[in-house]
Amino acid sequence: MRFAAYEDEGVERAGVVRDGVIHPLPVGETVTALVEDGALHTAGEEALARPGAVRVDRVRLLPPLKPPSIRDFVGFEAHIEGVSKSLDGLEHVPEEWYRAPNFYFTNPHAAYGAHDDIPVPAGCSVLDFELEVGAVIGRSGRDLTPEEAREHIVGYLVFNDWSARDLQKPEKNLGLGFSKGKDFANTLGPYLVTADEVEDRRDADGFLDLEMTVTLNGKLIGRDTLANVSWTFEEMVAYASRDAWVRPGDVLGSGTCGWGALAEFWGRVGERTPAPLRPGDEVTLTVERLGTLSNRVVAGRTDAYLPRARRRGRTPRP
Repeated sequence: MRFAAYEDEGVERAGVVRDGVIHPLPVGETVTALVEDGALHTAGEEALARPGAVRVDRVRLLPPLKPPSIRDFVGFEAHIEGVSKSLDGLEHVPEEWYRAPNFYFTNPHAAYGAHDDIPVPAGCSVLDFELEVGAVIGRSGRDLTPEEAREHIVGYLVFNDWSARDLQKPEKNLGLGFSKGKDFANTLGPYLVTADEVEDRRDADGFLDLEMTVTLNGKLIGRDTLANVSWTFEEMVAYASRDAWVRPGDVLGSGTCGWGALAEFWGRVGERTPAPLRPGDEVTLTVERLGTLSNRVVAGRTDAYLPRARRRGRTPRP
């Protein structure tokens, strides 16, 4: 099943999507709550059986759920190579990357819908997109094995982890992870697609073979498959749950696929071609079976609040 959250005439609703039509859930019922209650499929079947529907293209799609947390992994080797050269001048993958599926926490309160405009963040002149898939947790778990983790994934969605590269680089140098270079926007959607909808695309090694593409202003510029990720989602969930809880609604990003971000092009060709995103650019991400996100970049605020540190003497107090 495919579940959507949407806004229709100023009212937020949720529903099940079939053949381009949304079958609404009862007023007040949300995808987030259904995931938490383990009631997605039952509620979906009931919605499909009731009369009344609205076309997807007549409403504003919202992020399908409100995740309590978003962990974003870096699962594609090709992406690490390209971005490393763009940021550091060296096309390499650190040995530490191979040891475990590393991730960082990004902002769950910065989610945009599948066709929303994305404002350029304050102080940014090098805006980039990132083509990813997100797995959504359906059951709480801790210290899971990969085999157990499969039962805790309720579904998948397309995930654009927007990046302000010029803000990101100095943050990287501090070694604390990303802050303003990452927390301004992520696009989730267009739907939460339940795991059974893609199970037939799982290969012999446990990877989901789903084609991933990105176009910029209608021109195809990147293509990969989710099967090229270096860890399965089950392995990523198991690692995330080590000594920690994963909870219903949590989103775990795959990391950006190969050729899924402009920074990769910049690193590999040695110049910023294609150019960083500007107001008016339209970025379209499509993942087979999961759907399409298409967002237009618009101008953002021009004043960037940047409080400088007060320099203090290093002489210790007596």
